[in-house]
Amino acid sequence: MHTIQKHICGQEITLTNQRAAFWKEQSAIIISDMHVGKTAYFRKNGIPVPADILEDDLRRLTSIREYFQAEKIFVVGDFLHSGKNTDFALFEKWRAQYPNLQITIIKGNHDIKNADFLKELGVTIEDDALHVHPFVFIHIPDDSAKGFSISGHLHPGVSVQLERRKSVRLPCFRISENQLILPAFSKFTGLDTQSCRDYDCIAFTEDFIFEL
Repeated sequence: MHTIQKHICGQEITLTNQRAAFWKEQSAIIISDMHVGKTAYFRKNGIPVPADILEDDLRRLTSIREYFQAEKIFVVGDFLHSGKNTDFALFEKWRAQYPNLQITIIKGNHDIKNADFLKELGVTIEDDALHVHPFVFIHIPDDSAKGFSISGHLHPGVSVQLERRKSVRLPCFRISENQLILPAFSKFTGLDTQSCRDYDCIAFTEDFIFEL
């Protein structure tokens, strides 16, 4: 795992090339846009996609938890993609391995009507925002939010110019004076490179993490 440490509002936040951040003082992993059930939703609608995408995401989440020995997970929205479908059994099996891990989900636009059943697994659901000093966790970035906000939703990415006029699009963390926007945790998502223009970004690959 490759990381870059940032001190934000007096707190130590570690950004990783595994699409997650870690808040040291709270022993908490912070992720966004996991979209559990997206692959099953596509297959149900006749669109062939690999069946192991969610399994890979959960293996990565396990690796992050073990690396940091995290006690909590904050999900800033779109944990689910379309409610409870056949993929959900994979998450139930994963959750059973960590019954004492505190998981809090701030509802995103995909979670609005379909997340309450997660409470049966000991998951805490917040409807709009979660304030844990000195941060406010929300799904959709909001410049008017009071305090420093941590959000997702945009699936931020950057286009990096390579040699011979080639370029590659990479996921990134977008950082400003009062906001941190996380990359989508699921790899089965697109990238919005337009939203990252004129912002400081930390991009990553499987082998590197670097500031732009």
